[in-house]
Amino acid sequence: MLLLDKATLVDPIGKTLKFDLGDRTLFVDGTGEMNEIIEKDADADCTVVISPKNFTKLIAGELNPFSAMMTGKLKIKGDKGVAMKLIQFV
Repeated sequence: MLLLDKATLVDPIGKTLKFDLGDRTLFVDGTGEMNEIIEKDADADCTVVISPKNFTKLIAGELNPFSAMMTGKLKIKGDKGVAMKLIQFV
């Protein structure tokens, strides 16, 4: 299941979240009726910095977000509470 599919099946996160994949940026706007994911670089309440390879593993459920953070494969900037809501997507 794609991130877009997963994000629309859960309740809105109530904030904004950005995935910085290096050469690509995905922006999750969860301030409306549903989570909307678009490819853009904008200020967000929380930014998750992760490589494209590890992002794919994370979304596929092959990479634990807590382990990824502890080993430096995933870095969080901003509101860590928003990042905790990321678990709904994986």
